[in-house]
Amino acid sequence: MTTPDTIVLVHGFWVTPRSWEHWVTHYEARGFRVIAPGYPGFEVEVEALRADPQIIVDVTVPAIIEKIEGVIRELDRPPIIMGHSAGGAFTQILLDHGFGAAGVALNSAPTEGVRVVPLSQVKSTFPVLKSPANRHKAIGLSFDEWKYAFTNTFTEEESRALYERYHIPANGGILWGSVLANFQPGHQDTWVDYHNDERAPLLFVSGSEDHIMPPAIQQSNAKHYRSNTVTEIKEYPGYAHLLPAQQGWEQIADEVLDWALRHARS
Repeated sequence: MTTPDTIVLVHGFWVTPRSWEHWVTHYEARGFRVIAPGYPGFEVEVEALRADPQIIVDVTVPAIIEKIEGVIRELDRPPIIMGHSAGGAFTQILLDHGFGAAGVALNSAPTEGVRVVPLSQVKSTFPVLKSPANRHKAIGLSFDEWKYAFTNTFTEEESRALYERYHIPANGGILWGSVLANFQPGHQDTWVDYHNDERAPLLFVSGSEDHIMPPAIQQSNAKHYRSNTVTEIKEYPGYAHLLPAQQGWEQIADEVLDWALRHARS
């Protein structure tokens, strides 16, 4: 079997590819080519997206998936795909579409059919879901909202520095769509085939202290899979939602990559 030589990192909402900056350099130091694609229009910096959030309002899940699939098609061999938060759901969709040698979903948003809604998730997403009018807006988080949802185990200083460096508004329409997906007929944007035996191996990674995507969501999402392929879950005690930036992330990065390399399919 040909070992994957490329890692594709998929970011989530309220952040950009910049949130992967340390993982990019870490994996490059291990000899891998690392690609962290932004959503369509997200090729600009954080500051530009804050200044013009219309780019965020215009993005859709199908457009995000189409762009990343285009990036992967240009590679010589299937990559390892890793996604954080909404990027975890997108990773599941990409694997279901036949892309990737293995996938890792870190503190993943749920795919269609996962109905578990812990109270901490309700509180974390309330800034968006409190009004249907937000379906047509880009909604940012205050610092206090960011700290609760993303960095509840971080120091105040760490939380504020990461808020200033990474935070952007999120697409309200996509978040509302993910909530309504389980109550609308037909397949919605985050649907995957839980019985797809051809799907590459998938590891769910869960931070025990994650407020916005708590372990119960990861556990339910993983249990939905009934396919004859590898689906595993690993929980890291003491980690919040912004796990890729929390102290000790290097060990997690190495462990999930080693898992992906062991299970990678040609």
